[in-house]
Amino acid sequence: MSDRPPPRLRGRHRPSLPPRDTLTHVELTWVERQIEHGIRFGRDVEEQVLDRRRRVLSFPPDITLAFVRWAANDYGTIVSRIDILRTVAPGRPYQTVPAVRPGGDILLTIGGWPKVEKVLQVIDAVEAHGLNPAETSPDYWRHVHNRITAGQQPRLYTAGQHQAFLLRRRATL
Repeated sequence: MSDRPPPRLRGRHRPSLPPRDTLTHVELTWVERQIEHGIRFGRDVEEQVLDRRRRVLSFPPDITLAFVRWAANDYGTIVSRIDILRTVAPGRPYQTVPAVRPGGDILLTIGGWPKVEKVLQVIDAVEAHGLNPAETSPDYWRHVHNRITAGQQPRLYTAGQHQAFLLRRRATL
């Protein structure tokens, strides 16, 4: 007796697929004085080390994270970027970002060292108020993006704004 299915079932009977991956994966790279991709803030739930220069951090849906990318050559810095994005659940719309699979809801994307430095200073200011930047209102990061893009100074994120955001989020759940 053959282990092969009858001809009418070939190609139709397939084993069930594993459940769809709900995590967002960010590949981080570090090559001394050449490439640095890192996470400035965000709560990962899984880490996979690929080799001594690369690893992948995985984040569940609805997590805000800051992904910093920097590259240089013999003449200096050639790329300096920061993206603040919120991870999304499967089936939800998203934008693509290099090294982020599948992508996320982009709240801020800034390029060029002077502007990236301003964003890092804003993140430091949020932390100086005792707040976690990953728990900050997504609207605040959009505000920071718009102000820095327009060449203006972003407003500070206050504890009052944060409290209002938490109450609004709790009311909509």
